[in-house]
Amino acid sequence: MSSALEGVRVLDMTHVQSGPSCTQLLGWLGADVVKLESPTGDITRQQLRDVPGVDSLYFTMLNCNKKSITLNMKSERGKEIFTELVRDADILVENFGPGAVDRMGFTWERLQELNPRLIYASIKGFGPGRYADFKAYEVVAQAMGGSMSTTGFEDGPPLATGAQIGDSGTGIHTVAGILAALYQRTQTGRGQRVQVAMQHAVLNLCRVKLRDQQRLAHGGLAEYPNRTFGDDVPRSGNASGGGQPGWAVKCAPGGPNDYIYVIVQPPGWAPLARIIGRPELADDPEWSTPAARLPKLDKMFQLIEEWTSLHGKWAVLDALNAENIPCGPILSTKELIEDDSLRAEGIIVDVDHPERGVFSTVGSPLHLSDSPVDVTTPPLLGEHNQEIYASLGVTAEELAELKSNGVI
Repeated sequence: MSSALEGVRVLDMTHVQSGPSCTQLLGWLGADVVKLESPTGDITRQQLRDVPGVDSLYFTMLNCNKKSITLNMKSERGKEIFTELVRDADILVENFGPGAVDRMGFTWERLQELNPRLIYASIKGFGPGRYADFKAYEVVAQAMGGSMSTTGFEDGPPLATGAQIGDSGTGIHTVAGILAALYQRTQTGRGQRVQVAMQHAVLNLCRVKLRDQQRLAHGGLAEYPNRTFGDDVPRSGNASGGGQPGWAVKCAPGGPNDYIYVIVQPPGWAPLARIIGRPELADDPEWSTPAARLPKLDKMFQLIEEWTSLHGKWAVLDALNAENIPCGPILSTKELIEDDSLRAEGIIVDVDHPERGVFSTVGSPLHLSDSPVDVTTPPLLGEHNQEIYASLGVTAEELAELKSNGVI
């Protein structure tokens, strides 16, 4: 079968996480992704190394299904070669600091002259306003996008989420913009600029908290466990803040991840009361309706936890699922990487690396019926120099000269 993006060439000038997460998704969808690196390589090849002299897992898990070429963009010959690469590309993706590509001599206007069909995607920390020149990292984006102020417990400090919503979350948003531009190009014949800011992407993922900020104008938020409310949305622990109350309750034997998240819907209250050994609560007017339970959610989940703490989370899962009660055990990273179901679904995959050996990574979460994804090993630094540069007319002799001169 052909891939969805077969024949689409991506010139990948990204590094670290936000950009590589975007271009890896494009690679999984079948695009020909050529990662353009400086002769010293993406900095994450060396960061957090667990095997001396071998590309780190940080790099390998974000750069599968790509090719790698090296190029010194500060050299005149490097800029000439880059010009040819741009003419041959459908999509250019970069996540340098603001204005970096412009200073190389390749403004959006210049890129359009070279290739009017080019889709030029940029990931930045912030939009063009007052924060434009601020440095952005994953947790900085979480801090300034609304996530940290609403994550954690009421009496504790703001917390970062373990999910990389600033970096990979922005990468996914950028993929959406690129695909939209690629589709529009089929109608107009022209490329366009795609720009996504990390702060904006995090804020989009926090939109329900902006919903609740506006609801505060009409009083406290009954779905939250907080007793008092100020001028902004508070941290509310494990409460979803949605229409159906939920909480993570302890399970046996009491380890750090021996918890299960339970959601109490109106139809589930009676069977839940029976399961936890309190069947009388199903008809007790103090407990039988959502309105009665809402003011004492902490007590309700305490009653549930008195039962769950006596059982393992998998046994609790089976008991609650049998009654169609929404719940989910807290799965550790070890449990996830060893999960047979996730491996059968192709979302945890093993990849054979030429230097590292076999490593496990996350497979494509996008499943297209006519475009199956085969996750391939990430490239070694400059592994595809000869292939890509030969296609531009660079001879073997010049290639050797470029290498000795530090151009590649």
